[in-house]
Amino acid sequence: MEVEHAETVVVGAGQQGCGVAAALQELGREAIVLEKGEIGQAWAHERWDSLLVGSGNRTVRFPGWEYDGDDPGGCMTGPELAGHLRRYVRKRNLRVRQHTPVREVECLPTSAHDEVRFRTRLSTGGVIESRNLVVAVGGYASPRVPEVASDLDPSVHQIHSRHYRNPERLPAGAVLVVGSGISGQQIADELADAGREVFMSVGRHRAWPRHYRGRGLHEWMAVFPLYEDFVTVDPDGADGRPILPGLPVSAAKDWVQALNLGTLAAKGVVLVGSTRGAQHGVLLLEDNVVAIAKAADREFRRITDKIDTGIRQRGFVAPDPDPAVGVDLDRIADFGDKLDLAHHNITTIIWCTGFGPDYRILPDRVLDGNGAPIQDRGIFGAIPGLYYAGLPDGNSLGPVGIGANVENGRLIARHIHTDHLLRTNPTASLTDCVSTPDT
Repeated sequence: MEVEHAETVVVGAGQQGCGVAAALQELGREAIVLEKGEIGQAWAHERWDSLLVGSGNRTVRFPGWEYDGDDPGGCMTGPELAGHLRRYVRKRNLRVRQHTPVREVECLPTSAHDEVRFRTRLSTGGVIESRNLVVAVGGYASPRVPEVASDLDPSVHQIHSRHYRNPERLPAGAVLVVGSGISGQQIADELADAGREVFMSVGRHRAWPRHYRGRGLHEWMAVFPLYEDFVTVDPDGADGRPILPGLPVSAAKDWVQALNLGTLAAKGVVLVGSTRGAQHGVLLLEDNVVAIAKAADREFRRITDKIDTGIRQRGFVAPDPDPAVGVDLDRIADFGDKLDLAHHNITTIIWCTGFGPDYRILPDRVLDGNGAPIQDRGIFGAIPGLYYAGLPDGNSLGPVGIGANVENGRLIARHIHTDHLLRTNPTASLTDCVSTPDT
C-alpha cells in the first residue's frame, strides 16, 4: 500500500477547500486537495440548470484574486462559477486531485511534536499521512428528505431539489414543490413559467426585496448594516438533526422580478400548508398558508423599514417607497388540512427540504450525537490540527458564503503556519501570520 506524506490534506475542492489551499500557498505552505468529483462539483453538476448565484458576481473572489469579469453587478450560473474556480486553480497551480474519494480518516493519538496526526485512506487504496486536516465539505453534502416520503404511493415520482434540472425532465402532470425557501420558490417559479400546474407546500422562510427605492438589495446591504440580518437566522432542525438554514428569498431566476408567495400565487401556483404526514395518496397538512405568508411579509417590511430609516437618518436622496411593495396577502388563502395527489393529478413531488452535513469519513470522537462536527466558531475541530471550512458559525451563514473562503482560508492558514513556526523556529515572529490575539 502506497503511503504519502503531506503537511496538510484538504478534503473538498469547492471554493472553500481551494481557498484554504491558496491561502496556505500565500504563506509558503503546501497542501494536497482531494475531491471525490470535479473541482466545483456541486456548482457544475448538482444544481438545476437555471440557477443563478444569488450573492452576485462581486462575491466570487478567492485569496489574491477579486472578480475580474465585465459584469460585477450580474449573477453567474453554477457551471460558470465552477469554471471560474477551475481557472483560479490552474492559475495558482494548486495541487488538486479530482475523482479521488476519501474512504475514511484516522485521527491518531499524538503529541504536539508528532508529524503525523491524521491518516487519510483513499477509496483507491492509497493513504496520505499529514499533520493537519482541513475538511471542506460544508453543510450541503446530504439531501434531506422527510420520512413522510416513504408513506406515499410509489407511483408518485419523487426527487430532491439536488436532482432537479429542468421542467422538461419531469413526467407529465402537476408538480408539488415541498418547501418555500430559495430552491423551492425558484423551482416553483420556473415550473409555472413553463406552463406546468404547480402546488407548493409552504414552510417557514424569509422574504426580502430584490430591488427597493431605486437600488438593488446588495447595494443597500453595502451601505447599511444589513449583512448580519441577511446571513443570520434561527436554525430549523425540528427533528433534532442538524440542518443548514437558508438565506432570504429575494428574486426570481432572472434576478429582476420579485419572488415571494404573493408573486407565485399571482402566477397560478396553488399554495398549501406545511406537510406533516401522508396516507397513501393524501398528504396531511398544517392549515397555515396565511400564517406563513404573514410572517414572511413581516420580515420583508422589517428590512425595508431598516432601509427607510437609514435613508432618512443619512439624508440620502432616493425614490419614495412603493406602497404596494411586500407580500401580496390578498392573493393568499388557507387551503385546508389535506391534499389528494390523484385528485389534483400531481404526479411529481420535488422535496426542497434542505441539506444536512455528511462527515461520516471522520471518526465518531470528533462528531456530536447527530454526526455533525464538534467545532469552535465553525473553524476549529475537536482535536489539534483538525479544521473545517464552510461551516456556519453558530446560527450565522456568513462563513458559508462564496467570498467567505478568503477569510476562512487565511484564518486556517495562519494557524497552520503558526504551528509550523513554533515547532521549527521558536524565536520567529508570529505577527506576520496571526493578526489578532483571538484568531
